[in-house]
Amino acid sequence: MATIEVTRSGVKLHAKVTGPEDGPPVVFANSLGTTLHLWDPILPHLPGGLRIIRYDKRGHGRSDVPDGPYTMGQLVSDAEAVCKAADVKDALFVGLSVGGMIAQGLAVKRPELIRALVLSNTAAKIGNPKLWQDRIDAVRAHGMAGIADNVMQRWFGRDFYGTPDMAPWQAMLEATPAEGYAGVCAAIAGTDFYTPTSGLRIPTLGIAGSEDRGTPTDLVRETIDLIPGAQFVLMRRVGHLPCVEAPEEYAAQLTSFMKAVGHI
Repeated sequence: MATIEVTRSGVKLHAKVTGPEDGPPVVFANSLGTTLHLWDPILPHLPGGLRIIRYDKRGHGRSDVPDGPYTMGQLVSDAEAVCKAADVKDALFVGLSVGGMIAQGLAVKRPELIRALVLSNTAAKIGNPKLWQDRIDAVRAHGMAGIADNVMQRWFGRDFYGTPDMAPWQAMLEATPAEGYAGVCAAIAGTDFYTPTSGLRIPTLGIAGSEDRGTPTDLVRETIDLIPGAQFVLMRRVGHLPCVEAPEEYAAQLTSFMKAVGHI
């Protein structure tokens, strides 16, 4: 495993690369309030030989926390810089939640970098400015711990919420810098990708969780339907982070899609 530190416009981004240099590249972009370790549960279940690139978006994990608010354009350019540093071309790009918004933006901006998309628990537009401003205000007033239980209820389905297995993910959220979390909230609030995403013409898999309160099934499906020929999968009894709740099934969906599009 190699660690890459990428600096873009004075902001240091932390990334990890595993697998052979000539392996099929798979880039992962994680959700609001999580780090690159969101993907740890699925890694043992993916095919061998992949070149896997994960990174902490700005304001999260071991990446820098510049003053907010952030814009989606900045988040997309950060992902672009990570791809460049890792010499990524023709990748499968897997984005979950805001990571899926980043995936859509990068596919539009730099189509040569991405040969196929997985848009997981995401949408072209998520929520509305008031919802996100209320979230920002709550974080500033009460800190990350003050919003944690509400977030856990959106993240996880009934089988996972409240179990001991939830504890490390709640700790991950609470360790997220409040400024970084609020900065990314602002980026989501200002994003509407319905028009650019409807112009995409690349193989796409959409994944939704039946108990996702953050990006409900119909919202995910609406976005996937914008892309001609895109596939849609509904995972049952999981919430916003199916890669955590059902890692084997999630990895199987990715593997099946990679085989279908000739990535492996």
